[in-house]
Amino acid sequence: MDAIPRLASLFERFPGIGPRQAERFVQFLLRSSPSLRRELVTAIESLGGSVRQCVECMRYFSGREKACSICTNKERDAGSLIVVASDADFAALEASSVYRGKYFVLGGTISLAKDMTNGLRIKQLLSSVPSRVKAGLQEVILAFPANPEGDATATHVREELLALTAGKALRITSLGRGLSTGSELEYADASTLKNAFESRR
Repeated sequence: MDAIPRLASLFERFPGIGPRQAERFVQFLLRSSPSLRRELVTAIESLGGSVRQCVECMRYFSGREKACSICTNKERDAGSLIVVASDADFAALEASSVYRGKYFVLGGTISLAKDMTNGLRIKQLLSSVPSRVKAGLQEVILAFPANPEGDATATHVREELLALTAGKALRITSLGRGLSTGSELEYADASTLKNAFESRR
């Protein structure tokens, strides 16, 4: 396959990128300097060597340690754990500065079309709860997109957590509807996220 359509087809695999946007990316690179293209290639190649997945929150980070700086930070509130769908949701919450607890990245939401949880890190989340409770965990906050897939995921994870923690004083809440229906967490501003936290239930 010719280099231009091949690269465009690779860009089309990115979430939310259609054929026209993919073509624009390719045209931008064609107009860019060779040094920029080399920098992009180097950055992509370095992902395999310098980026790893945190053994505690499951997000991707750059570093040599097994756990990321958020999980190893003793100043973070171990009493709360927020479960998000993606690394992008984690980044949005962290940038908003409205939350100072621990995180867990589930790796997506339930696909309603297939009603499958394949690829989601639900088992890893559940297996981490007992040790987190011993460390002081009191509340698990479910923070998924305000859409049918997010709601289905929240319901499923809540049921699994309740079954695991039956009889134990662990509060399980969801973000309030400060988030409008259909909205993605990663695109919410700090004020919206703050309202969602304050109205969680």
